[in-house]
Amino acid sequence: MNIKEIKELIEVVSQHGITDLEVERSGVKVRIRKEGPPVVVGSVPAHSAYAFPTGYPPAAAPALESASAGTPAVPMASNEDEGLLNVRSPIVGTFYRSPNPESEPFVKAGDSVEPGRVLCIIEAMKLMNEIEAEVTGEVVKIYVENGEPVEFGQALFGVRLSKKA
Repeated sequence: MNIKEIKELIEVVSQHGITDLEVERSGVKVRIRKEGPPVVVGSVPAHSAYAFPTGYPPAAAPALESASAGTPAVPMASNEDEGLLNVRSPIVGTFYRSPNPESEPFVKAGDSVEPGRVLCIIEAMKLMNEIEAEVTGEVVKIYVENGEPVEFGQALFGVRLSKKA
């Protein structure tokens, strides 16, 4: 079972009002539990690993819609002190900054990123999941050390969004 299949299961749970779902496939067991009504803080794509700074999007801008109609947006906190967008872990696993111990990190503080650039790998159940940038900006902070376990929703990177001309 890969991350895409898990995300699809989460979407099914959200769309159909299911409160508890357990699936076992090829010796891998996944349990998804939904407790209480979700709290929505703005509207961001449900699959996003990002949290927008306070006041984003600006009041005059149209709100971003969730990935599918009826799917509640994922509440994410921002790093208000620094005006940074926090890249958060979409899964529980082990954080790796590079593809192997001998390689350079995918990104360092000060690096520019754009959508599609790999930021890190999170290993979950022996699967290596690449976490990619979804915005254009600069990596300002790295909150997790290489090899540390991470939780779902844990801040991994602080990214300052690029200003458009």
